[in-house]
Amino acid sequence: MQWRALVLGLVLLRLGLHGVLWLVFGLGPSMGFYQRFPLSFGFHRLRGSDGPASLASGPAGRPGTPGGPSWLQPPVPAAAAAAAASAGRRRAPRRPGPGVCGPAHWGYVLGGRDRGRDEYEKRYSGAFPPQLRAQMRDLARGMFVFGYDNYMAHAFPQDELNPIHCRGRGPDRGDPSNLNINDVLGNYSLTLVDALDTLAIMGNSSEFQKAVKLVINTVSFDKDSTVQVFEATIRVLGSLLSAHRIITDSKQPFGDMTIKDYDNELLHMAHDLAVRLLPAFENTKTGIPYPRVNLKTGVPPDSNNETCTAGAGSLLVEFGILSRLLGDSTFEWVARRAVKALWNLRSNDTGLLGNVVNIQTGHWVGKQSGLGAGLDSFYEYLLKSYILFGEKEDLEMFNAAYQSIQNYLRRGREACNEGEGDPPLYVNVNMFSGQLMNTWIDSLQAFFPGLQVLIGDVEDAICLHAFYYAIWKRYGALPERYNWQLQAPDVLFYPLRPELVESTYLLYQATKNPFYLHVGMDILQSLEKYTKAKCGYATLHHVIDKSKEDRMESFFLSETCKYLYLLFDEENPVHKSGTRYMFTTEGHIVSVDEHLRESPWKEFFSEEGGQDQVEKSVHRPKSHELKVINSSSNCNRVPDERRYSLPLKSIYMRQIDQMVGLI
Repeated sequence: MQWRALVLGLVLLRLGLHGVLWLVFGLGPSMGFYQRFPLSFGFHRLRGSDGPASLASGPAGRPGTPGGPSWLQPPVPAAAAAAAASAGRRRAPRRPGPGVCGPAHWGYVLGGRDRGRDEYEKRYSGAFPPQLRAQMRDLARGMFVFGYDNYMAHAFPQDELNPIHCRGRGPDRGDPSNLNINDVLGNYSLTLVDALDTLAIMGNSSEFQKAVKLVINTVSFDKDSTVQVFEATIRVLGSLLSAHRIITDSKQPFGDMTIKDYDNELLHMAHDLAVRLLPAFENTKTGIPYPRVNLKTGVPPDSNNETCTAGAGSLLVEFGILSRLLGDSTFEWVARRAVKALWNLRSNDTGLLGNVVNIQTGHWVGKQSGLGAGLDSFYEYLLKSYILFGEKEDLEMFNAAYQSIQNYLRRGREACNEGEGDPPLYVNVNMFSGQLMNTWIDSLQAFFPGLQVLIGDVEDAICLHAFYYAIWKRYGALPERYNWQLQAPDVLFYPLRPELVESTYLLYQATKNPFYLHVGMDILQSLEKYTKAKCGYATLHHVIDKSKEDRMESFFLSETCKYLYLLFDEENPVHKSGTRYMFTTEGHIVSVDEHLRESPWKEFFSEEGGQDQVEKSVHRPKSHELKVINSSSNCNRVPDERRYSLPLKSIYMRQIDQMVGLI
């Protein structure tokens, strides 16, 4: 009888423990929490007497268990997944595909039980007071004004501001091989040009009009400057087109931004610059452009035949806008030809592209496929070109690319806000095999949650954004490259990049969850604390010791400050005017309207065979008719009763924080 009493006691004890877990975690028996989910998260960090941190070993796939994260493991093939499902194993619900809005988990509903609020709920839940929002909006505007005014006072007409020594910076004439500077700086007042539409969005009509007149009267592209085609396109060409559209908009939503006696000068300047970039597309056997061009003389004799996929394949938005405003197909044709050439070089097995290609042979020099540097804006512009121009082949290419990304790059648990395993992450793999190539991600990849918002994959965007935000919380900045296996930066600088801010802004627009206002406030305060210098905001040389470099890149004013301002300015015409807008990869605003969807040369493009080549490619999912951004009907808006709960359950936030070494 004693052993029976002992067994009965153990059973009752186990039931009691289950009941405690049910009450404490509020997860209920339906989730099987205590059966399937470990109670500790992240890595167990071990230090040898003189070695670096290492990871405990054991079965992968569960945070906190030996063997490290499941990100090291290849994704489960579809056939194996189907077999597991048929064997009766429970699988997490599949994520919605591109353009399909499934049920999103914007926050966990307490279900009437008072569980108490943990530290995440206390910090991030609840309303964001209007006074605090106004304060943050003014802080973001003040940040822009401080950087812009100091550029105009100490650097104009040079390209960039050195904010520590309060001087201007132009091309490095003494060292033509200094591509970090010379690819970007063309001796054409870059920072002023790049900031034009930010002035308009902030409603500063007098300064916008003054700046436009300065650009018209002082900026010339007849310069002996060798610049990167990609950088000149997104920063300069894109800004000129955006400002031209703002000036000529009959509705004038940002206030009176008209220019007296304006005669399309910015459009003519954009045309002049684009003509000077066209030689990059000549004498290339594949149609993929040379990476650099001299604005006076064309492609340099010693030009490199290797270019990155993003640099060559992210010109279609700006070149397409220019073509449609001018009624001249040349620019869109060369940009579209480059995109199709790259697309046709993708792997037949995986559908992935590499990051560096030889423009003459079509040989992949860099076989890494990921979402960061070298590939990021290629995917972005497939989707945004479709949104702007309505060309179905752009959407078909994007959908096929997105499916390959999900199949081979995405690791971690299947659902963001439920289930077991590590959080979703997109890793770098070999384009031909899909095998993991390294264990780092770069800060440019933080744009991807924003892109996922545009296609309605909001749940996945929430998880990926949370991972980058956790890294930001740890360092007060995003290191240029972060090693997720070592929980440490591989490349330590932060040049004031906007990608995390951009995704934060777009996720807030999609969910209206005040969590993202708290994220924006954290970013603003970090920038003020760590990057502010005597005459502007400086690149962080080292995200750990917070030492600075004497450089303020133009995208800080054109993107970082703009997205921060818009995040907190709920009444901005971007949100309230009724016009639908899209942002280029440099953050320049473009209205989405029927005029840009008029393409008298569409049949000409088809005759060139590009359309046929796309349609003859490997099987792809059906196109989803996407609605343009800023449309409340694109996805179900977050219900009011969930608006002030966390977008990601606190248990998963804690997991991510532990996996980046925060706790």
